[in-house]
Order: sequence, then structure tokens, then C-alpha cells
Amino acid sequence: MASLGCGFVGPVIGGWYKVLDRLIPGTTKVDALKKMLLDQGCFAPCFLGSFLSLIGALNGLSARDNWAKLRRDYPDALIANYYLWPAVQLANFYLVPLYYRLAVVQCVAVIWNSYLSWKAHRF
Repeated sequence: MASLGCGFVGPVIGGWYKVLDRLIPGTTKVDALKKMLLDQGCFAPCFLGSFLSLIGALNGLSARDNWAKLRRDYPDALIANYYLWPAVQLANFYLVPLYYRLAVVQCVAVIWNSYLSWKAHRF
């Protein structure tokens, strides 16, 4: 999981925050809301699916088994995502400078990743 965090999660999310700041420059409450909506409406669903699929592949699941597992686990994981991350990201985009956003997210992600790891390793 650590290599996945350093090799996939960190670079992808860090790059996404830079793109998001270029798409929606500014730090007003409205800008933060727009960033959160774009993050949770577009990025989060794609990233979550990619993450769960990658974990399945790294665990040696066949494409068919990985697809079945993704279909089973993805909806619950996405709903759980929407309970946690919109509030975190709204505060993150409004209060935290770009340079520190990934660090803030990673602090919250310790708990979130535990949940995702449990979800990904259930067979």
C-alpha cells in the first residue's frame, strides 16, 4: 500500500490539485465550492474506480474477478466517499494553500485508506 501511495495516489492527487487551481483560480468561498464540486463530481468517482481496480490487479485478480469485485464494492465506497470528502475538500480548498493541500488530505486519508484497504481486500 505504501508504494501505491507514493507511486500512484500522491502524484495523481498532487497533479489534480494543480490542474484544479488552474481551472478555477481563486480562494473565495464560491471558488472553493466550485473546486469541491468538480473534485467530487468528476475526479473522485474516476479516481476511486481506478484505485480499487489497481488494488484488485495487484492482488492478482483476473480481469473478470476484478470487474465483479469493482461492481460489488464501488457503489458503497463512493457513498462512503461522499459522507467524508466533500466537507474535507471544501475546507481544504478554502482554508489551505495549494502547497499544503496534499498534506491535509493525506492526514484524513490515513483513516480513509484503512477503509479502502479493508474494502479492497474483502473477497
